[in-house]
Amino acid sequence: MGLGVNAHHRLPDLAVRSCRHRKQVTTETKKWLFQGDNLVGKIRDRYHGLNCGLLAAYPQLRVCNDFLTYLFHLDNLSDDMDNHGTMTTADVVMNTLYHPENHQSPRIAKMTRDYWKRLVSTASPGVQQRFMETLDFFFQSVTEQANDRQEGAIPDLESYIALRRDTSGCKTSFVLIEYSNNLDIPDEVMEHPLIRSLGEAANDLVTWSNDIFSYNVEQSKGDTHNMIPVIMNHHSLDLQPAVDLVGQLCQQSIDRFMNDRAQLPSWGPEIDRQVQIYVTGLEDWMVGSLHWSFESERYFGKGGREVKKSRVVNLLPKRA
Repeated sequence: MGLGVNAHHRLPDLAVRSCRHRKQVTTETKKWLFQGDNLVGKIRDRYHGLNCGLLAAYPQLRVCNDFLTYLFHLDNLSDDMDNHGTMTTADVVMNTLYHPENHQSPRIAKMTRDYWKRLVSTASPGVQQRFMETLDFFFQSVTEQANDRQEGAIPDLESYIALRRDTSGCKTSFVLIEYSNNLDIPDEVMEHPLIRSLGEAANDLVTWSNDIFSYNVEQSKGDTHNMIPVIMNHHSLDLQPAVDLVGQLCQQSIDRFMNDRAQLPSWGPEIDRQVQIYVTGLEDWMVGSLHWSFESERYFGKGGREVKKSRVVNLLPKRA
């Protein structure tokens, strides 16, 4: 499975709405992220081409966009941490959410407290609880990821899929679909097997396609928390067959979403209306994340449009 100097791979042909306020909101979110600030130089530059406004085209856009940028900030921090570092960050964030009156000094605590204060001013109790629970799952999973990174371990595919559904942060992001549309869907409806399966299918498409798009940057850093090296390692496949297989799994997740959506039962006119809004939000996430991956500079730099057109990705050299 050797790779030549000019090695490349071809992206699967994944079929890929936009908010007119996204530029203004992106600018406001950057000001919030950088306020006070010890994010300088190359660390700060990582956020200029992120364009999270493209991912957050919902009515309460600013709060959603702030969370997505905050989530990427947490993700960037965790990439450079061992399991002790991720647990320490998790303790600070979760303690701030459960006890916002305790004014901790770390920068991430101040950001969390400021964000949480704005969210709870309009979020229902159910949304608040799901937000905290899913964010806790995120931290548990990134700690496990840090353990694997320390030990140089590559999980099997089934374990990776279960872990990736939490490291993605999608579960918390999907809670914001409820928040941003002022939904009040009963817990028993949100726990219905088909609703859970729809969320899982959307999560899988977003995260597995993200693994395809982020693979080049991650392989250059030696990061193996990605479905492509997992499949290469455990199925003895070369790069392109592994990429193609992940593309097939992405298509299967789309098919699963459409099949589940067609089988949704009725809970009465008002609940059905809210469920339809939520499921459409999941669908928007699936489509929007694909578009954003090429518009953002996070994965392909300024060459996203060309990569989207050609689907050819030239591999970056390994970093020292």
